[in-house]
Amino acid sequence: MPVELTLWLPYHRIGRTHRWAQASAMILNRFEFMLMNNPFRAAVQRHVEARRFLRMGGPQRGAAALEIGCGRGLGVELILDVFGATQVDAFDLDPRMVALAQRRLSCRGPCVRLWVGDAAAINAPDAAYDAVFDFGIIHHVPNWRDALVEVSRVLRPGGLLYAEEPLAGVLNHPLMHRVFAHPVRDRFDAADFRDALRAAGLVPLQEEHLWHTMFWFVAAKPATAQTAARNSAPARDSR
Repeated sequence: MPVELTLWLPYHRIGRTHRWAQASAMILNRFEFMLMNNPFRAAVQRHVEARRFLRMGGPQRGAAALEIGCGRGLGVELILDVFGATQVDAFDLDPRMVALAQRRLSCRGPCVRLWVGDAAAINAPDAAYDAVFDFGIIHHVPNWRDALVEVSRVLRPGGLLYAEEPLAGVLNHPLMHRVFAHPVRDRFDAADFRDALRAAGLVPLQEEHLWHTMFWFVAAKPATAQTAARNSAPARDSR
């Protein structure tokens, strides 16, 4: 059975309409498209990133999960096979990536749904998912705080966000500006991201860093008012 592929172009959601030309994230340039679609990147995502997330936040057996910025679909495979989710929705702003993911995941049947969409305006109802996965996508979103608010909206109480991102010092390097099509304003370090998680209603639970280049967060949507009151508590840094 083929994967369900939905192309919302232009993008619509109840009470909200976005023109494709005004989408609030950036499509990969040619170099980054090639960089994200090679065996080395796949090996890092499978053997380093997924294992780190699993250690930090645990599995998601039987869960309904969402991946933002699905690329060619490897993340969806990992969420199903490594984390144990039974249903994965995923989207990417780039129709080329969604087409690649559709081909890769065509054997997965109705447990996978793919579409073209925007992380700052997620086409999903409130409290739809047990987990949301971000394999280095939010730094592509100019209004990245809006993306975190949307993640919080679509998470169920008690649900987890697994987020991996590069730090502002890496993104703001002149070489990065020459090579990659990343937003250049309002980039974040770990403290900025941590504060934005809390402002979006998420509680940072685990935090790890790789020198001054990358960070990983696992954050939860509070299940109770008592948990929400602990938003100001520091995350556990497992460096």
